[in-house]
Amino acid sequence: MKTAFLYSDAFAQFDYGSTHPLKTFRLKLAYELISACGLLSLPNTRLVEAEAAANEDLLLFHDSRYIEVLESANKGIVTADAELFGLGPGDNPVFPGLLDWSRLVTGASLQAARLVDSGEVDIAFNISGGLHHALASKASGFCYINDPVIVIRSLLRRGRRVAYIDIDAHHADGVQEAFYDTDAVLTISLHETGTTLFPGTGFEDETGVGKGEGYSVNIPMPPSSDDELFVYAFEAVVPPLIEKFKPDIIVSQLGVDSFSSDPLADLYYTTKGFCEVVRRIRELSSRWVALGGGGYDVANVARAWTLAWAIMNDREIPDEIPQDFLEEYRPHGFRSGKIGDDLSGAKIAGKELMKEEVERVVGYIAKNVLPKITGP
Repeated sequence: MKTAFLYSDAFAQFDYGSTHPLKTFRLKLAYELISACGLLSLPNTRLVEAEAAANEDLLLFHDSRYIEVLESANKGIVTADAELFGLGPGDNPVFPGLLDWSRLVTGASLQAARLVDSGEVDIAFNISGGLHHALASKASGFCYINDPVIVIRSLLRRGRRVAYIDIDAHHADGVQEAFYDTDAVLTISLHETGTTLFPGTGFEDETGVGKGEGYSVNIPMPPSSDDELFVYAFEAVVPPLIEKFKPDIIVSQLGVDSFSSDPLADLYYTTKGFCEVVRRIRELSSRWVALGGGGYDVANVARAWTLAWAIMNDREIPDEIPQDFLEEYRPHGFRSGKIGDDLSGAKIAGKELMKEEVERVVGYIAKNVLPKITGP
């Protein structure tokens, strides 16, 4: 198994603002922990410097007028119609280098896709990617450019069948919208229900239209869902869908805002459930483009994506965080000194009702969605 890790020190140079929950520094933390664990010096692993995407790449999905507005925003200029494009105070601030950041993230995702599609590697991981909320002409949910959509469209141009699996706490609404009417892409999103969390979409009856009917799959999870419910829902839905669809390549978004300590969501996953699902994704395809995603507890991001990268390389790593790393970065939330979570948490109230709801959703998908999926 050959793997590639996409990274640039420039990722951490961009800043959404001191009060914004998305800290680009989390990417440096993840890189440093992965490196400290010896996971970038393995025999079949490549560390690849991220390169920025060109405007023509962005136009695979985004409207030209929107790109023009982002170019102004890149210089710190707020145009009169910026608000119409989702820009302004709040989730999607205007800051110098905004488009440079987005190009670099997208370029790294495209590099990952090319490496996998060419056969140079089997798995490529861009931890900066997975910005799945951006729409064709609107920023949304901290996302200005939708790199998963651009990656998938680039693969479609090469005649590939693509399955997209998203385990972020938030629904992959931008990706769903882009492929809602096609059967060339199977999109699967496991997320906290839209009744309680942004973007308020992603219900099980959102299954696609026209040729795409059945090819958009959503598993909305009740708030406070834990590892057991997460793994059950994944196992019940995802492998059967992938088996029927038979993709050439899987593109996944591995957001970790689903962990119990994350400040922006209400799910109670841990590294245990996360790793079980990551292992299953690895088993489902011999060609895998992995993208990062959400995660607003920066220590969770570093720990989880280190574990994910170890799985991608079929490596077991000690649970103790290397001492040199811990001495430098402990103030950023590495409280226990462990890479894995403490699994001795209290029982969750209302678990039976949550299980009934998840079983209902799984049953709906088995009855109304799975029969519509066909292979190549």
